Amino acid sequence: MSEESETITIPRMVLDEVSRVVVGKEGERVILLVALLCGGHVLVEGPAGSAKTTLAKTFATAIGGHFKRIQFTPDTLPTDLTGFYLYTVMGTSKFISGPVFANVVLADELNRTTPRTQSALLEAMQENQVTIEGDTYSLPDPFMVIATQVRYGAEGTYPLTDVQSDRFMFKARSEYPSHYEETEVLQRIDFLESPDVKAVTTPEQLAGLKEKVKQVHVCDEVRNYIVSIVEKIRYHRDVGAGPSPRASIALFRGARAIAHLDGRDFVLPDDVRTLVKPALAHRIRLRAEAEMENVNPDTIITKALEEIPVPKVK
Repeated sequence: MSEESETITIPRMVLDEVSRVVVGKEGERVILLVALLCGGHVLVEGPAGSAKTTLAKTFATAIGGHFKRIQFTPDTLPTDLTGFYLYTVMGTSKFISGPVFANVVLADELNRTTPRTQSALLEAMQENQVTIEGDTYSLPDPFMVIATQVRYGAEGTYPLTDVQSDRFMFKARSEYPSHYEETEVLQRIDFLESPDVKAVTTPEQLAGLKEKVKQVHVCDEVRNYIVSIVEKIRYHRDVGAGPSPRASIALFRGARAIAHLDGRDFVLPDDVRTLVKPALAHRIRLRAEAEMENVNPDTIITKALEEIPVPKVK
């Protein structure tokens, strides 16, 4: 197998292996893979029992990575996440690493913990490292956070700050399965409860894939299209706090990954449009009066996509 065909086949093998365990969730699987190839993180919203944990754990196994789950509660401390130094009566110390030292970290119900603990993830997500008592420790490569959150306003929740939300490259929605998908779950339940998931790639191969994605060409017209979309939403009359330049970067990098998964070495406007809602919706804070009028980020994004001309790419 040639190097070029291998770089295209590996992502397909990852998606296929995940689909053996996770019924449906095609869009969510692709978003996770795109974020991984871009070095990003994903925020997942959805009701309990909608396979969020299964999806994250299966994905981690398929990419040959180490998986850790953190169940956040109001009394979770930053050291429960990052780790701590264990001191002995002899005056010696030993670093005990926390669950953040994994390839894929599931931060379950992230908005149930305090802002102080939430902020412990910021350095890890931005710089792939943690600093404890002045000592800096590098995190594994690849490193990816998949965080879930309960609905806003629920008892015992602490809404993510704009800074925290902005660290997530994409936001995915994990909904209840369709009628067909749920009957398929029942048909395969014995296998799904103890699946035999195989690693179909390695961290070294993933590093090579990430470099291949960076080589995908993005023309001036598509770059301008990305910025026009972000600016249109950023300065919308109903938006109090709009998407930052990280949103433009997420669209740019994500579109390159989508093109690579499609076997192309250039980006089309449709690659960008595929990721606009996952990249921008969680970065939009509406004005109070807009919320009272039942305006939501999705409607603003849809309107922007309708109004901005789609460039013609040669």
